[in-house]
Amino acid sequence: MDLLKSLPIGLYLEEPQTWLHKLDPRVKFVWLMSFLTTYLFANSLWRVLLVVLLIILTLFAWIPRRVWQQQMGWLLMLCFFVLIVAAITPDGTGIDYQSRLPASEQVLKPQVSGSTGVSVVAPVFASKGYSYILFKVGSVTVTRRSWDLALRFSTILFTVIYSTNLYLLTTAPEEITAGIENLMQPLRKLKIPVTEITLTLTLSLRFIPLVLEEIQNLIRSVMTRAINWKKLGVKGAIKVWMLVAERLLQNLLLRAEQMANAMIVRGFTSPNQHRVQWHDLRLKTHDWFAIAILALLWGARFVIGNEV
Repeated sequence: MDLLKSLPIGLYLEEPQTWLHKLDPRVKFVWLMSFLTTYLFANSLWRVLLVVLLIILTLFAWIPRRVWQQQMGWLLMLCFFVLIVAAITPDGTGIDYQSRLPASEQVLKPQVSGSTGVSVVAPVFASKGYSYILFKVGSVTVTRRSWDLALRFSTILFTVIYSTNLYLLTTAPEEITAGIENLMQPLRKLKIPVTEITLTLTLSLRFIPLVLEEIQNLIRSVMTRAINWKKLGVKGAIKVWMLVAERLLQNLLLRAEQMANAMIVRGFTSPNQHRVQWHDLRLKTHDWFAIAILALLWGARFVIGNEV
């Protein structure tokens, strides 16, 4: 099992360089925030369209199939499982569902008699186009409310996780921090430590692959020892995994200390000293094109995405 290859969550894809890599990190960050905010107070159609848009964006970005196939597949399976479970779960209204129409498929409609002026009740057939219960087999019931909640849960799970992962996949950590620092420049007037925040963000993004590597090495070390889990029992298995978690924490703290010592040796005594400008942030033609498409996306959100 290779976590760094099978599930490259939070890792940067250096090669090949796609057109997503060449976009300005600030533009990509605004796109990411748009994916995470247009979802608010949107109808079910717009939520599903966001999922479809992310999948199409991945395909047309020409990202290698080996990079996104497994993680997207597992994420879609998880979202589908959440959709099914949430759909068949009671919607929380706590009521007994019953038909709004009489059993004879007729309703009584008052009509006024022309001769006597007295209201006479006459039967007329009613339409059965609307039903609160969408699906029912035995004790399994899917209502309009539970289906809407299921769509909310499953689509927001995919949108939040995959849009963030796609952003990290096509944007280097230095580009992310440089773009965020540039966007946060107005906060300096409020005496907010922007440089310290971006430096912390850079170190945390660099630390993600180290965490995955340590987890992978510890899992391999447990597998190579051929432990008989049946003989250990539940208590023994918990004890083993507690020891593994303790060792993982020790290794991560050791890595963090090594990183801090390396920065001190190189003279990084404060964030404002020895700063290196990694990227020249300038909006180019393709960046303005992406901004124009983003404006169209927001326009479509207010036209077709509003909840009724």
